[in-house]
Amino acid sequence: MAGQRTELTANHLTVGGYLSTPADGGPGVIVLQEWWGLVPHIEAVADRFAAAGYTAFAPDLYDGQATTSPDEAGKLMMALNIATTAERLRAVVQALLVHPATQGHPKVGIVGFCMGGQLALYAACENPDIGACVDFYGIHPNVKPDFAKLSAPVLGLFAENDSFVTHETIAALRQELDRHNKTYEFHTYPGTQHAFFNDTRPEVYHADAAYDAWDRVLRFFKAHLP
Repeated sequence: MAGQRTELTANHLTVGGYLSTPADGGPGVIVLQEWWGLVPHIEAVADRFAAAGYTAFAPDLYDGQATTSPDEAGKLMMALNIATTAERLRAVVQALLVHPATQGHPKVGIVGFCMGGQLALYAACENPDIGACVDFYGIHPNVKPDFAKLSAPVLGLFAENDSFVTHETIAALRQELDRHNKTYEFHTYPGTQHAFFNDTRPEVYHADAAYDAWDRVLRFFKAHLP
């Protein structure tokens, strides 16, 4: 199942990205990119969600820019305007809620990878219409979610050997969620590295962990997106 590049509009904002829809429609899911940009891997993830029955939209947070260089990716990530991104994600949430393919589904889900994982947490705290949030090894030093406002349950998926999202980082996130009495489920995969889900990066991809993580995500969304 293949989607297409398009735009969604709400709250007087138009956001470009990649939309993939199942034949019979289904709940909306926002797919947030890694620091590389809206690359084919993220589009393929959106297609996998559509094949599983979800209306998936991956917003292009870099407005057409993408890279394979870690140095350039770091620059693009740090140049991202967080306040503007928050407004754009709010518009995407509202646009998905009224999209013809999501009719009858009152909540949307959100999932993000690396930079996108942290932004998924942030967006879930800012948007009560997000009914489920998945964080794949989220990291961004300038993104500080206000967990007091979080209403969605969180699924956190992490790597054992991650120099970006360390055990201390995960423990601190767990502590914050506990402090605010939030609902969450965390799983750390032994023997894996940061970005273990990305099958276009053989140096870090871990097939068994990625398979299990995908199964957990689908079960999580099925449970929490009515």
